[in-house]
Amino acid sequence: MTKIAILGGTGYTACELIKILLRHPHAEIVAVTSRDQKTPAVAESHPSLAGRINLRLEPFDVDKLIAKGVECVFGCLPHGASMDAIQLLLLRGLRVIDLSADYRLRDANVYAQWYGESHHDLANLARAIYGLPEIYGDEIRSAQLIANPGCYPQTGILGLAPLVAGKYVKLKDIIIDSKSGVSGAGRTPKPNTHFPECNESVVAYNVGQHRHTPEIEQTLSDVAGEPVEVIFTPHLIPMDRGIFTTIYATPHRALTEAQLFDVYRAYYANAPFVRVTKEIPATKDSVHTNFIDMTVRVVRGRIVVLVAEDNLMRGASGVAVQNFNRMYGYDEKLALW
Repeated sequence: MTKIAILGGTGYTACELIKILLRHPHAEIVAVTSRDQKTPAVAESHPSLAGRINLRLEPFDVDKLIAKGVECVFGCLPHGASMDAIQLLLLRGLRVIDLSADYRLRDANVYAQWYGESHHDLANLARAIYGLPEIYGDEIRSAQLIANPGCYPQTGILGLAPLVAGKYVKLKDIIIDSKSGVSGAGRTPKPNTHFPECNESVVAYNVGQHRHTPEIEQTLSDVAGEPVEVIFTPHLIPMDRGIFTTIYATPHRALTEAQLFDVYRAYYANAPFVRVTKEIPATKDSVHTNFIDMTVRVVRGRIVVLVAEDNLMRGASGVAVQNFNRMYGYDEKLALW
């Protein structure tokens, strides 16, 4: 049994994480922390957990976590705040899966450019492993620090990985158009996620400036073995959860859909949570699951990849548990299938 603490227990991703771990036969949640000075029961913050977890939210204290026997910590804190806590945990030998953006970008200068603040844990930044199991699975097993991937990037990266790995497409002529449910903006109220603002409306945001752009490019460049550039445009759509991404890429030579399906199915033959389908996926088919669904089409010589996932499950908490399973040698599908 692996004893677990969750940092930042009041958000949507923490709630999903708790639900998954409560059904995990080899995980025991022994602490859930909050930056709020109050210490309510976890179920007061998340009523759906009533009767399922008896812990109270508590302030972050490394010594207390160690006294409780914590071995692995899931960080659900905002970027910037996360690295302060994680430095302390790593110094004490704990393993960490960080769901914030603090350790996703290897270059501190790139982090500062896109997040507007300096990174002050350069030593751990250099050794963090990006937690996308389909790409970095072997490295995840022995890692002390996992940088859990963002929700949008997973659809773009996995949707494109077979194409860039085989150099089938032009690596600097890629467009990623994504749409996300409102829960992707987090639980803290914001003017643009207020119900009268976002209901019955679709809007693009952070056009050309979204922070997930360098994350997508970094990983696809690893896969390709050379620089990859994308235009990434996110949109907010009026539903609770789910992401739908449409990708446009220019092939070097004409390829049929049958050939592309062979490429995708071979690439993901050993990826239990990637479903390559003939049908166009819908967000309702992946909601509340850890599956990422995709299909591919050829339109006027361009390759069009269509990808759907649940932003809270596969996009955050589900893949975090997938990483946890790999780190501790458990079946990768445990508690997620």
